[in-house]
Amino acid sequence: MSVPDPVLSIQNLTITLPLSGDRREAVKDLSLDIARGEIVCIVGESGSGKSVTAFTIMNLLARGLVVQTGKMLYGGRDLLALNVRDRRELSGKSIAMVFQEPMSALNPVLTIGWQIEEVLKIHERTLSASRRRSKVLKILDAVHLPDPKLIARAYPSQISGGQRQRVMIAMALILKPDILIADEPTTALDVTTQAQILRLLDELRRETGMGVLFVTHDIGVVRDIADRVIVMRGGRVVEAGTASEVLDNPKEDYSRLLINSIPSDIPPEVKRTSSDDVLLTVRGLDKHYRRGVFSVHETKAVSGVNLTIRRGEVVSIVGESGSGKSTLARMIAGLVPSSAGTVEFNRSLENVQRGPYRQVQMVFQDPNRSLNPRILIGSSLMEGPINMGVSRAEALTRVEALIDRVGLDRRALGRYPHQFSGGQRQRICIARALAMSPSLLIADEAVSALDVTVQKQVLDLLAELREELELGILFITHDLRVAAQISDRICVMQRGRIVEEGRATQIFSHPSSEYTRQLLDALPGRLKAFN
Repeated sequence: MSVPDPVLSIQNLTITLPLSGDRREAVKDLSLDIARGEIVCIVGESGSGKSVTAFTIMNLLARGLVVQTGKMLYGGRDLLALNVRDRRELSGKSIAMVFQEPMSALNPVLTIGWQIEEVLKIHERTLSASRRRSKVLKILDAVHLPDPKLIARAYPSQISGGQRQRVMIAMALILKPDILIADEPTTALDVTTQAQILRLLDELRRETGMGVLFVTHDIGVVRDIADRVIVMRGGRVVEAGTASEVLDNPKEDYSRLLINSIPSDIPPEVKRTSSDDVLLTVRGLDKHYRRGVFSVHETKAVSGVNLTIRRGEVVSIVGESGSGKSTLARMIAGLVPSSAGTVEFNRSLENVQRGPYRQVQMVFQDPNRSLNPRILIGSSLMEGPINMGVSRAEALTRVEALIDRVGLDRRALGRYPHQFSGGQRQRICIARALAMSPSLLIADEAVSALDVTVQKQVLDLLAELREELELGILFITHDLRVAAQISDRICVMQRGRIVEEGRATQIFSHPSSEYTRQLLDALPGRLKAFN
């Protein structure tokens, strides 16, 4: 994939990870060029080597990983041959990076303005304080953040996820780099926010002429922005070419697998449950938050929600961050007290603040944070049943059967969470929830951060479990396509209210709400061509 006069040229890069005297290749013989003003996408599943490549360019290679062979040429110099001081001078100034999780990348105890200004203090030491502040406000405005002065004074926790990602882009672009590396910058964002970030990146690369290396596992995103595409698997390039060549006429089976794993715009006909047994009834559920002492400000997170779920039925709640969908799920599970309304579970009125613990279980978005890193998987799965009075022997038998059912080897019970991939950890979290023999499973963004192939596997698993166990499922997501793959009904939520409800085919073909139409238009792969 050579191009004339590339801004960055990677040649025959091989990176290894020594394991018990042997060497495993994290990246094998990778070559790629990035031209000025173009977006090159590296796509592949977790463990494919795409992020390792990006971190190597930034001199952020993890301990234990070693560059065995290869060159990285920028401005006629090999980055891999530079001393620490010269490499540090280039990193952040000429070559900048936007990370996947802005809340982890930003310091929570420093203001946004201070953190962006720090970049100028390091790389442009002659600038006066007033000039630095002026440049900070200018770049915040350039990435279309509202009220730059207010944003500059805010802390990361005080702005939305999409705004935090724009801050990360502003921080990367303030020194006008020649190369921008974006490592999964839109993975866990709402589809509308994701569309805004993608348009922003395209707009900025056209204005500045910078080359962009975009790392992702989402083929829909690739279709929206890529000039050229590199498909990686197991550290190796399996296919490379222009976006149209790879996406429209893939030559390799793995490329076709990734493309075919994208949920279709035409939702499947999900078999509606025949059960008339109402499992859950929610009536007039409200949640209001009040802040302040002298001047009280009230926020309505959930307002007047009515909902029913039958045994064996999957109901999806779809909406952007801040729409109230996760708050609704937590109220149903008894994790958050309601301000008003009732939750009737299995024809018995429950105290919403206490919650039907045994009958309702949750699977959360981030399996890495859901599992205790110091406890073996077997102990994590057995903890719930044992606390509810089940004998240790019976609990072990139960979790062994469940670990088989979610497609993992029983040896997993003797391992720790960090020894598994993200998809495997999510399967473990599903097994842990099922260990309590629930009637209702709440999946809160349970697949949003997973690779498309792993995402499909988890969705298929949930569909099988609901059939086998007559399990009711409340599925929380921001992606209508994902909801359509599994749902009997979809509820679209905006600003704490359900604005539309219906079957997937109805929602996709005849949306009645303008908000639903906006969500559909923003789906990856459906954005209008930038050109």
